[in-house]
Amino acid sequence: MRKFLTLKHWQLFGLLMGLPMVFQFITIGSVISSNDPTTMFYFFPIMMIFFIGLFFGWFYALGTNLHKKLPPTATMNLTRFKIFLLIPVVYMLLISVFMAGTFANISTGEQPNPAIFGIIVPLHLFSMFCIFYCLYFNAKALKTVEWQKPVTFSDFAGEFFLIWFFPIGIWIIQPRINKLFDTTTTTYLTAIFNSLTKKSPNR
Repeated sequence: MRKFLTLKHWQLFGLLMGLPMVFQFITIGSVISSNDPTTMFYFFPIMMIFFIGLFFGWFYALGTNLHKKLPPTATMNLTRFKIFLLIPVVYMLLISVFMAGTFANISTGEQPNPAIFGIIVPLHLFSMFCIFYCLYFNAKALKTVEWQKPVTFSDFAGEFFLIWFFPIGIWIIQPRINKLFDTTTTTYLTAIFNSLTKKSPNR
């Protein structure tokens, strides 16, 4: 998971955006070549699982590893972050399978039960809330680690929106993450910090 944090911005962008697009083109090509629209229903869950694994894998790696670098004066609930991250992952996996099955049934003339949407809508809204909390957590953790002190929302609002609009924000956020998790740079800066703060021996 930590490998996500050392990838260059263009590499991460390629994983999160490029590969899903390639997979989508392959899916469309398979549908056209087979002349069977139901093929899409079987590829859809696979494509969603692939994207979910990459995107939330980066989210998880970022949140858990930034938490380890928080200063002692900053307290953030890592357990809540993990739970709130797991909820949309499970929801999106289930909804992907559900949508694939629903589309397949519609293609055979069977209509879905409207009552099911009474369950999906609140779950979808709660899942969105969980995702926004994870955005908030990662943005706050990033700024806190960079500044090494507690921050308010106005301090990390820019990071929040950059992570939210990740296809664009990743080009700005990821280089900063690289610097934090570059072991060579971190070791060098730690050595400088220790040398500056080391007390001179008593004479």
